[in-house]
Amino acid sequence: MSGQTLMWVTFGLLMIAMLAIDLGMNRKAHEVSFRQALTWSIIWISLAMLFNVGIYFFLGKIKALEFFTGYLIEKSLSVDNLFVFIMIFGYFKIRGEHQARILKWGIIGALVLRALFIFTGIELLTTFHWMFYLFGGLLLYTAWKMAFGGEDEEVHPDNNLLVKLARKLFPFTKRVRGDWFFKRRNGLLVASPLFLTLVMVESSDVLFAIDSIPAIFAVTLDPFIVFTSNIFAIMGLRALFFLLSSVMGMFVYLKLGISFVLAFVGGKMIGTAFGIFIPIQFSLLIIFATLALAVGASWVVARKQNG
Repeated sequence: MSGQTLMWVTFGLLMIAMLAIDLGMNRKAHEVSFRQALTWSIIWISLAMLFNVGIYFFLGKIKALEFFTGYLIEKSLSVDNLFVFIMIFGYFKIRGEHQARILKWGIIGALVLRALFIFTGIELLTTFHWMFYLFGGLLLYTAWKMAFGGEDEEVHPDNNLLVKLARKLFPFTKRVRGDWFFKRRNGLLVASPLFLTLVMVESSDVLFAIDSIPAIFAVTLDPFIVFTSNIFAIMGLRALFFLLSSVMGMFVYLKLGISFVLAFVGGKMIGTAFGIFIPIQFSLLIIFATLALAVGASWVVARKQNG
């Protein structure tokens, strides 16, 4: 058995075990405490780093650096995505105990979507060289929009095609009554606003994937590294949401830092198309330093504002 085959098997077994544990512990709607969110965040980050150690020993230093860089990019983009989730839950007036259930199924759906996007994207890039320019340009556009496009503090479900389709297919109750998505009433299948919120979260993740997956393609086109680093970051998203949701306002410079990272990897992807290759060590240094500076500057500003 080759080193990469062994790591694929390890990854698959680890994901199956952790999904079973996570789903088994979260069958009923409940409020996720800060302590529980912190514990699960530590568990997921620790598992990712242990897996990275395994990559180092079985696949080498470069692959380990690629995994860590991809994980760092996806994790930082996930933090920015949490702002949107907060606005979605606020719009639909979803309480904390129901937020955990929506995020659980949202993440499961995201795993399937990310797998489809990743393997399709790699096939396109390896088949059509000009896709490097397209993906690189997309990242540069996203970086510019994130840095200078202004803040949109509202969500607009009425403009969402999937939400419109869901409303045509199912009658919805006006209020949340229990933790169910669907229930049969008088022979009619009725949907809860929880399902509408889930549709909004899933459609938002499609847009997030358009940013985050090409960003990792700028690091490597190895399907194993791209997929595993992305999935490890996604699996810890729910715990990260409840860990940081109450302090999101502190990260005032994070969006600017992420926009710089996106611009850097977009430029790196276009440079690759021209035969200009940036070493993974330098890329990791730039990304890590940018995110550390953004978080550090945000912390300093928050301290000054709080006296």
